[in-house]
Amino acid sequence: MTGPERADAARNRAAILAAAAELFDRDGVEEVSMNDIARHAGVGKGTIFRRFGDRTALIEAVLLPRAAAMRRLVHHGPPPVGPGGEPLEALHALLDTLFDFVWANRTLIRALEHRVPHSYYAHSSSRYWLDELARRLTITHPHDDTEYLTHILSTALRADVVDYLVSVRGMALDQVRTGLHRLAFPSVAPPSLADVDRRSVS
Repeated sequence: MTGPERADAARNRAAILAAAAELFDRDGVEEVSMNDIARHAGVGKGTIFRRFGDRTALIEAVLLPRAAAMRRLVHHGPPPVGPGGEPLEALHALLDTLFDFVWANRTLIRALEHRVPHSYYAHSSSRYWLDELARRLTITHPHDDTEYLTHILSTALRADVVDYLVSVRGMALDQVRTGLHRLAFPSVAPPSLADVDRRSVS
């Protein structure tokens, strides 16, 4: 039976997480080594591996409290992102919340997105947000294919997509954000397949 965590082990864990979070946020995940984190935390590199197992687990541990704070906001925060908001405003608020989270944590999330095929969509945290997005879309889009729209919107929220559009393509962050909302609420409905077929034979 595992007993309570020793005080020194708890201190080491907290120091490692604090150091990793600071360095990852400041320098980017790709630029930070486990040796850098160990030096910043004042522990040996072996201590990091004993506490977290590998680099992926450490990144997930840094993200965990941030994602948990966002869940609390969705479950218990004020509307419209929290319960009780008008459905359209609630969907817009969720999209903004997810977008802000992805942008703020893009280097961490990018490091996790390509671990194994489909990991972005299959991860338990992703499934939670896919389900919440689908739930809100079902209310606002009762006659649409909300399963498809949920995955299209979640793909537009991938950290690698957002980072590429802003950092490489030079799009303004507000431009990308506006595009995300337009995917959920297009201003002009696309032509039906029947309309396309009629035009092609006329």
